[in-house]
Amino acid sequence: MWAARAAAAKQGDRIVVLDVRELIVITDYFVIANGTSERQVRTIVEEVEKALRGQGVKPVRREGEDQGAWVLLDFVDVVVHVFGAEERDYYDLERLWRDAPVVEWEEAGAASSG
Repeated sequence: MWAARAAAAKQGDRIVVLDVRELIVITDYFVIANGTSERQVRTIVEEVEKALRGQGVKPVRREGEDQGAWVLLDFVDVVVHVFGAEERDYYDLERLWRDAPVVEWEEAGAASSG
């Protein structure tokens, strides 16, 4: 997963990829990560967007940039959620989407889809 590796490259914390294909029709995967500050959240978001643009994919929607507490990047097949640490614990998307299988991904190595 390009998005997960990009978040990891900027020290994103608790990075999780959920396969939501069987649960919703609007996307295939959620990538969830958090930063320790608003600045780090913005840095992670910028890196994810840069990495996916490098693969020829642009976000169709960006939300939450002004607040820096929860930024959403919608790449259609993949939706990336980058939270501040407190917001991540509060919204707890992993609990809300607990029926979604967790996708294993590698921080480094050969390119893969997503």
